[in-house]
Amino acid sequence: MYYRLTEGYFNSFDNTKIYYNYAGKGTPIICCDGIACDMYAWKYIFEYFVKDYKIIRWNYRGHGRSEKPSDFTYLRIEDLVEDLRYLMDTLKIKKAILLGHSMGTQVILEFWHRYPERVIALVPICGSFEHPLRTFHNSDILEKFVPFLARIYERHEELFRTIWYQILPTKFSFWLSVLVEINYALVKIEDFMPYLEHLAKMDLKLFFTMLQNANKHSARGYLKDINVPVLIFGGEKDKFTPLWLSKQMHNMIPTSELQILPLGTHTSPIEHPDLICLRLEKFLKEKVKGTRRSGTGRKKKGGKSLLVDGPSSGDKEPVV
Repeated sequence: MYYRLTEGYFNSFDNTKIYYNYAGKGTPIICCDGIACDMYAWKYIFEYFVKDYKIIRWNYRGHGRSEKPSDFTYLRIEDLVEDLRYLMDTLKIKKAILLGHSMGTQVILEFWHRYPERVIALVPICGSFEHPLRTFHNSDILEKFVPFLARIYERHEELFRTIWYQILPTKFSFWLSVLVEINYALVKIEDFMPYLEHLAKMDLKLFFTMLQNANKHSARGYLKDINVPVLIFGGEKDKFTPLWLSKQMHNMIPTSELQILPLGTHTSPIEHPDLICLRLEKFLKEKVKGTRRSGTGRKKKGGKSLLVDGPSSGDKEPVV
């Protein structure tokens, strides 16, 4: 299928330039990435919903085409929430359906906490609501190891960078990921490699800083107050954010539904695209009243608009 992709930038609260793109028209769906991700998780969701909704993707500060902040103290979940607010203001969006994968779960929960009047529904996907480094593989090993790794990087930056940049964007790293987490029977290598390629190019100081900041964040205190429709997706075999976290979040949010993804891991959006899209479509039809479905998007003033061939299953996502 073809859709018109519009892309642009905006200056956020600290003047950091943030990149976004969107297609379609109708009720807005905004996709919020995990840390170190560059939209790879939204490949199939974007293609499926673009015909009926205005679906928006954006890069976190220091990710993809977005600038790094000049001050690394602005790398907290709360700062990403402000970026999201500026994105909605830039696109003149009053309210939106928010999707969050991995760390994006924390971003959308915190956004609801600060701006509940601007949220139509929340869709956490394979994410934690607090302290994600404390539950990796049901252990706090990452909470102890990441600060240690960050100190090694500071002392041996050049050596660390050389190893990081040469090993990560390779098939060796893909097979290591299969060994540690992802389900080879469900995932396509061409869908996962963009994540490794993007991670290899990231500023590592920014990565470690943002990861430790995410670990300080907790939404536990206000989950019981959430009053918008919530659909939680949890991977049955997710070791990064174990399934029990999704079940616990479901138990604490009174308006939530839980969909377990059979044999799904932390990369479930590219492992179970059909199940996620169909279940999400059902949720939006039944629980989110007044959503406006439409067709292809139009060019918006201030953004660059391109007509591209949308990705079908197995195809590479269009580069614009």
